[in-house]
Amino acid sequence: MSNPVKDRSGLGKPPKAERRAAGRLAAQQRAAALRRKKYLKNALTVIGGLAVIVAAAYAFGAFDGDTTAGSASGTPSASTAAQLPPDADPALATKPTATAGTEDLTKLAVTTLIEGKGAAVQAGQTISVNYVGVSYRTGEEFDSSWSRSQPYEFPLGGGEVIKGWDQGLVGVKVGSRVQLDIPADLAYGETGQQPGPLRFIVDVLSAK
Repeated sequence: MSNPVKDRSGLGKPPKAERRAAGRLAAQQRAAALRRKKYLKNALTVIGGLAVIVAAAYAFGAFDGDTTAGSASGTPSASTAAQLPPDADPALATKPTATAGTEDLTKLAVTTLIEGKGAAVQAGQTISVNYVGVSYRTGEEFDSSWSRSQPYEFPLGGGEVIKGWDQGLVGVKVGSRVQLDIPADLAYGETGQQPGPLRFIVDVLSAK
């Protein structure tokens, strides 16, 4: 007669303490497997959510496909909009398009594109502006505050900028967008860092 304590293989049953240890190990393994499964599910949920957000951003034009500093225009910037005067035209939140001139430029010309509702700026005030600068002859952009996402601040009439700015921006109202067509002698000259006549589109954001 076979011993009832032994199994059919002839090996004895493991001690009770070992059976308990084996049970605990199996339970721990099952718990670890469940945790891995839950983690993977959460990770896939996050990845799927990010994909939806990116797709929505493209659908609503958050990415305009042109991230270069020389892009002619773009979507309104929330940070730029926050820096505008309270009653400013919303167009000032978007980078303007500056093109080449079509006529010979012999003197400074100031053209108001959007007239602001603020006070006229005066020499001696420190003003904050957004601007785009292009060659008057070719329309090629050479500088822009928009590419740095930061307005430029300077004392008007203090000689810290070219003469065309110091002269052309006096009397412009806060909240205005103006086009400055500047002959070479009021800019950098014909052989300076940016030779020839220049065209700037300047948004006056504040004056103090």
